[in-house]
Amino acid sequence: MPLEFGLTSELTNTQFAPLAAIGYAYRRYGTLKRLQTVQIPLKEVHHSPQDKLEEVLVSILAGCEHLVEINTVLRPDTHLAQTWGQSQFAEQSVVSRSLDALTQMNLTELRAATTAIWREHSLVWAHDWRGWLWFDLDLSGLLCSAHAEGSEKGYFSGKKRHRTPVGPCFSPTLL
Repeated sequence: MPLEFGLTSELTNTQFAPLAAIGYAYRRYGTLKRLQTVQIPLKEVHHSPQDKLEEVLVSILAGCEHLVEINTVLRPDTHLAQTWGQSQFAEQSVVSRSLDALTQMNLTELRAATTAIWREHSLVWAHDWRGWLWFDLDLSGLLCSAHAEGSEKGYFSGKKRHRTPVGPCFSPTLL
């Protein structure tokens, strides 16, 4: 199935185009094949237990805070489901029952599968550890110079910071 983006004359279209692209890429490159090693003891009616695990991932990536949102956010979106290899996503109660059926052994298998996926695709594991790994995270929202190395304009939810002069001329004790 070739991946195409554009306008359609259909009545519905997916609102999750990036997730559709991710689903297509994951299926094409077999990224989530390791989830097949998790053997959940459930019968398969319309969706396999592994499909339901993928659906949990899709719901997280779609911003669902609770599984109940699958019915309103993901289930009606058949175009998105098709890029993930399903005709339609499973109902949230079916997904919940699948998660309830996980045993301690299944959780160990799931942890091993997700760790293997993470290690295979993480750039940290490919890093040359003879040198430094620089990790810079600044949540202060303080202004920096536009000429600072690697500086980018950011967004801090309505917080406005004003530049304050630095040095002894601004010290309240000297005024």
